[in-house]
Amino acid sequence: MSRNHTPWCARDHRCNLAEHRSPEIVVDLPGYGRAVLVRVRTDDGREQAEIRARVALVETEPVARRQLACLLGDLRQLVTRAAVNGRPRPRRTP
Repeated sequence: MSRNHTPWCARDHRCNLAEHRSPEIVVDLPGYGRAVLVRVRTDDGREQAEIRARVALVETEPVARRQLACLLGDLRQLVTRAAVNGRPRPRRTP
């Protein structure tokens, strides 16, 4: 692991296990859900985003299943959009 901290690194106990980790960025909507985002640089230099989310589900089983299906669809779209935005754009030839 590189011992040089990144500018965004937490610079504490989170920098172990062969990676650097940022402080958590928390989005909290009391009663509805919570998401936590952490930026990570692994020992091979790759950078990643780690996202944990907790969303309140309704008590009615069919509706809860619809909520879960929507969550999965939205997560897939989120990951796809992030991947596409991270790709280098082709250069235009003059």
